[in-house]
Amino acid sequence: MIRMALAGMLALTLLVGVLMAETLGAGPLGAAWAGDKPAKVTPVYEHALPNVPGKTVRGVLVEYEPGGKSAGHTHAASAFIYVTVLEGAVRSAVNDGPVRIYRAGENFTELPGDIHRVSENASDTEPSKLLAVFVLDTDETRLTTPLGQ
Repeated sequence: MIRMALAGMLALTLLVGVLMAETLGAGPLGAAWAGDKPAKVTPVYEHALPNVPGKTVRGVLVEYEPGGKSAGHTHAASAFIYVTVLEGAVRSAVNDGPVRIYRAGENFTELPGDIHRVSENASDTEPSKLLAVFVLDTDETRLTTPLGQ
C-alpha cells in the first residue's frame, strides 16, 4: 500500500515537473559541466515545507544524452537528496563508495556534505534521465558546485 502511494506521488511529481519545466527554463542550474556532452538540468518544482519552517523541497530533472556526464560536484551544504532514475541507466559514485549503475526505477541518496564523484549516462547509445529531489534550507541558492570551485 505504501509502495503504491509512493509510486503515485512520484508519477504525479514527474507529471507536474514535466509540465512546469517548459515555463521555468534552466534557471540558475543551466547545463551541468563536463566534456562535450553535458547534462541538461531543469528545475521542475520548489515548495516550502509548511510543517518544517526554514526547509524547502526542490525537484530537478537531469537529462543525459548518450555518453553524457556531469563533472564531480557537491551540493548545497544542507541538502539531503533523493534521486530516482526515470529512464535508461545512470553510473554514479558518492564519496569513496563504489561506482554503481542505477536503472530506471532505482534510486539512491546523497547526504549533506557528500561528494558526487561520478554522475553519467551508463550508455553510449541511449539517453538517461533522473529526478533529484532536494530537501534543504530555504535560503540556499546554489544547488550544485563543481569540485574545485
